[in-house]
Amino acid sequence: MKQVVGFLLILCSFPLLFLLGREIWDEFDTVKAHEEQIQNQIQLPELKSQLPVTMIDRNGQLFSEEYVEWRQPIKLEDVPEVVKQLYILSEDKEFFDHIGFNLSAITRAIVVNSSEQSAEQGGSTITQQLVRMRYLSEEKTYERKLTEIFYSYELEQLYDKKEILEMYLNEIYFSNQVYGIGAAATYYFQKPLAQLTIPQMAFIAAIPNNPSLYDPLKNFENTKARQERLLDILAEHDVISEDEAEDFKKETITLKLKRKIQKYPTYSTYVLEELKSLVTQNEGFKEKLSNATTIEEKQTIQGQINQKINELFESGITIETALDPVKQADDEKKISAILGAGSLQASAVVVDNKTREIISLYGGKNYKKYDFHRAFQGVRQPGSAFKPLIVYAPLFETTNYSPDSGVSGGHYCVGNFCPQNYGGGVYGNVSIRTAFKYSYNTSALRLFHQIGVDKGFEYIGKFNFNSIVEQDKTYAAALGGLTYGVTTMEMADAYTSFIDGTYQQVHSIRAIKDLHGNTLYSWPQERQAIWSEQTVTNIRSLLQDVITGGTGRGIRANSSYVGAKTGTTNDFRDFWLAGLTNEYTSAVWIGYDKPQSLQMLEDDKIHFAIFNTIMN
Repeated sequence: MKQVVGFLLILCSFPLLFLLGREIWDEFDTVKAHEEQIQNQIQLPELKSQLPVTMIDRNGQLFSEEYVEWRQPIKLEDVPEVVKQLYILSEDKEFFDHIGFNLSAITRAIVVNSSEQSAEQGGSTITQQLVRMRYLSEEKTYERKLTEIFYSYELEQLYDKKEILEMYLNEIYFSNQVYGIGAAATYYFQKPLAQLTIPQMAFIAAIPNNPSLYDPLKNFENTKARQERLLDILAEHDVISEDEAEDFKKETITLKLKRKIQKYPTYSTYVLEELKSLVTQNEGFKEKLSNATTIEEKQTIQGQINQKINELFESGITIETALDPVKQADDEKKISAILGAGSLQASAVVVDNKTREIISLYGGKNYKKYDFHRAFQGVRQPGSAFKPLIVYAPLFETTNYSPDSGVSGGHYCVGNFCPQNYGGGVYGNVSIRTAFKYSYNTSALRLFHQIGVDKGFEYIGKFNFNSIVEQDKTYAAALGGLTYGVTTMEMADAYTSFIDGTYQQVHSIRAIKDLHGNTLYSWPQERQAIWSEQTVTNIRSLLQDVITGGTGRGIRANSSYVGAKTGTTNDFRDFWLAGLTNEYTSAVWIGYDKPQSLQMLEDDKIHFAIFNTIMN
């Protein structure tokens, strides 16, 4: 019955509007269109708004926020009664009685507007205001006003009054890109709404009536004056006493503005990048991309990925991470101090061996949010640090060789590829242990030739190397000679397989949760067996030899086990160090963004100092 009455009232309003204003004649065709629309049931447009994305560290503490608009939706039961009364009494006294619009108020507004040849008079209910904020423009025309009426009526059919009031309180604009009463409380006073005093509640409640005029940051006195009028309204309707209203007006309002939390930009930037990978994998886009055969197909799939991620951001997610804030801050400070002034750069990744979680990252000196991130975007040649992954571990896995087996360190060529050992050294038969410890290139090439390029890359393919291409399948890869190279993140990721022979992609994200705490995405916990126990034992032994008497002398950590492999590229353009202790796995790179020789820094062992710092 209510729906029929409402429908009739809307239809009856047309001739009334027609009689009261000649301007409506110009809108008559539009009205006819709206009449047909309501007969077919109005479909309210889809609502889109962006809620904050928050990041939480391993201790449950907030460390980063991503948002353009500050929103914090709040349930109606959590809104103090005085706040509800502030809006109902000042904006729409008959809110609980009308059907979405107030016909008498609209009539009064039309009479005024017709006489003044304008469309300035209001007459809007809370429901109409909600419709205008969500679905319509702010233009003041009769066409827009009629659409607003129809939408308001439809909204009242879809939701009850309490739901509409809750939506309204969460949608109203409080200036300074703040939306909703809950967000206004935390933005202007850094307190939940329920913890504000009545004067503070009335103060923020004053803003939406005219967010520019009552912007408390620019027009504080205007806001205060309207706050006092609102307190008078509460007193007039016996929500508070007159004496209380006078006392509340005297209370000093001191703003305590919220600032966007943006700690540890090196880590948070990577988290956002990893989120894309997590969504791509969980939604099946990774497989679709690998099966796509044309550029157009890949672009379409990438567009679908971007749309999914945008929807996720708009929904207001919480990203739980493995960040160790104390270690992150300490590592950043100490690595930057080690690098000193000048343009020398570095990147580093620290992984927790038990969980395979990234607990600390260094993306470059003086790193700022969204800068070039050297830890996961800096693709460089890995040099000899690549040998354990593509030569030695596959060798032990597929043959009967052991660290004490013999291999020549003399000249060796495969076709036209004839590498030299460091300093041009030529050696006779040595143990694999010796060849590894001193990083003999000719020995590594001999062993790689024996197992074959395909076998070596079969194992490399088990890891997350994204810049390795088909053209890399040459014998130069045995020495880290690749078309583009690898990142510090990828090296640390692959080296975790030497913890116990299993592999699980390293990650910073523990879980992505919605506003209600439900887990939307998380990384699979299964680990793939890559190396046998014997292979792991052999590699860990060789890595340990490197630091006790080989190219890694000077490396140390507070752990019962420390092992690492060094890497130097042609013309000394990159210095690498990758290794592990019983607690952490790490990779370190140093160099210049525009590659140039580091030979003058060779004896300084800067990458050793960084490794020692982050592994302790």
